[in-house]
Amino acid sequence: MAKVTLIEALTMAMAWEMKHDNSVVVLGEDVGVNGGVFRATAGLQEQFGKDRVIDTPLAEALIVGISIGMATQGLKPIAEIQFSGFIYPAFDQITNHAGRIRTRTRGRMHVPMVVRAPSGGGIHAPEHHSESNEALFAHTPGVRVVMPSSPKRAYGLLLASIRDPDPVIFLEPTRLYRMNKQEVEDNGEALPLDTCFVLREGTDVTLVSWGAMIHETLLAAQEMEKEGVSCEVIDLATVSPIDYETILDSVEKTGRLVIIHEAPKTAGLGAEIAAEVADQALFSLEAPIVRVTGYDTPMPLFKLEHDYMPSVARVLKGIRRVLED
Repeated sequence: MAKVTLIEALTMAMAWEMKHDNSVVVLGEDVGVNGGVFRATAGLQEQFGKDRVIDTPLAEALIVGISIGMATQGLKPIAEIQFSGFIYPAFDQITNHAGRIRTRTRGRMHVPMVVRAPSGGGIHAPEHHSESNEALFAHTPGVRVVMPSSPKRAYGLLLASIRDPDPVIFLEPTRLYRMNKQEVEDNGEALPLDTCFVLREGTDVTLVSWGAMIHETLLAAQEMEKEGVSCEVIDLATVSPIDYETILDSVEKTGRLVIIHEAPKTAGLGAEIAAEVADQALFSLEAPIVRVTGYDTPMPLFKLEHDYMPSVARVLKGIRRVLED
């Protein structure tokens, strides 16, 4: 079993599905000849040809619009947007069309498409290259939003997303693309969507995060273990719809909750999770819920981006705060 990076796991998943399902096509800017800006589609055009791995103009609305048309006519397009900060021209196509066609046609049509995009900061990129905009799409009925946090989950969740009959926004943590390697068996086995993954079991405090911030969250949990604090770490993975059952079960056990995300605080997914836990498990809480997040500002340029993103120190501060009450 090969050890691969997250980006290599994505390539493996796309290649597997294209090999076993002729209706799967890939399209986007530079995905063919160049293999994508991060080389996620490297080698796919050589393997499957130009009819199935299609280089498009620099036009995000066109990429997603064509993908919607393909999806309604029997294909399963995987559309790549070079960075999630470039996705806004396609927002109308996603929210007004991809997310509504099943309802609009009373179930006669589905849109089995995946929109892939690198997401988040930490790579010293210029403006528009470090967006954490998952909450915008989580607020959009009719689309799923998925964010993997490891090579194994990237492989399994992308396979599941391609096979899903409805549109999926698949946001890939750019910072994790080549951070580490993990053994991934290229066997075509998908992981379940709409399900949280408990990465570490604990009894004292529940830590909920997703995407790149899982890295800092796990490091913080390891540090707290040295102080005798047992942290349960939950990877949201599918950020819309949210698997609240897993979170509520954990909070009922630990009595404390810290939510960590890189996106801005106001109206972020952390607020929604906190509200639902307060609604459903208020009497299980032994302390107020704590959120550790990015700030309500644009992601700064690289000299300050690590001050913007929640660090291990900030996560530890949040954990200690919830333990004080």
